[in-house]
Amino acid sequence: MELITSLQNPKIKHLLLLQQKSSLRREEGLFVVEGRRELMHCLDAGYEVDSVFTVSEEQGIEVLCKQSIQTGNIPIIYNVSSKVYEKIAYRGSTEGIVAVVKVRHRSLESLKELHEGRSPLYVVLESVEKPGNLGAVLRSADAAGVSAVIVCDPLTDLYNPNLIRSSIGAVFTVPTVVCTSDDCISFFKENGVQILTAQLQDSSLYYDQDMVRPTAIVMGTEATGLTDVWRKAADAHIRIPMLGQLDSLNVSVSAAILMYEAVRQRSLTSN
Repeated sequence: MELITSLQNPKIKHLLLLQQKSSLRREEGLFVVEGRRELMHCLDAGYEVDSVFTVSEEQGIEVLCKQSIQTGNIPIIYNVSSKVYEKIAYRGSTEGIVAVVKVRHRSLESLKELHEGRSPLYVVLESVEKPGNLGAVLRSADAAGVSAVIVCDPLTDLYNPNLIRSSIGAVFTVPTVVCTSDDCISFFKENGVQILTAQLQDSSLYYDQDMVRPTAIVMGTEATGLTDVWRKAADAHIRIPMLGQLDSLNVSVSAAILMYEAVRQRSLTSN
């Protein structure tokens, strides 16, 4: 393994740019994953690791062996000094491993194959802006067994390091699609998926709505809510009762409440 001890090493500079610039991630089809747990989820989901930077040779060999068994492709392993790792790591508790991984794109059509024969539950986020919010929604979606998260017209990219970190790897464990709102609505209409938009206006309480049938729960930004394209496409509008003086919850909290209502309803029908 090559040992890197300089912060001026071109490979280290490139890695830092991938962390910082979404345009470079899009251009090169690469992104950065930090931490053993997140990287193992990434490998389990079938992503291909391009290169690994680690202070622990054992961890580098673990990734190399796992990917070689799964795909036959061998990632490049770099040993780095503690000083270099402190520069490339966002946090200290990541077991000393950072990897550059190849982007994967999932289509709406691929979701039909994943959930054929089941009543799917989708969570849709329109124009989500904060990586931490999207990461938190993905984490809840994993816990609730959601079929997929669909991000429409995003204002942050799916491989933002803050998103990966806040999702603790759920961005890899939950099937996730990025598309336009128009394409998403067409997909739901063609496949008999009811659209439930979370909004205050002209809405009924969320627990009065049947979520056992194929369902998409659609949420907008906290600042502006959903656009008219979703409001008009909806089969029903739902709301969470607000008993205090404020009129909204954090989008990740709202999403978790609505997901688990669907889980509750579906558990009743399966008993």
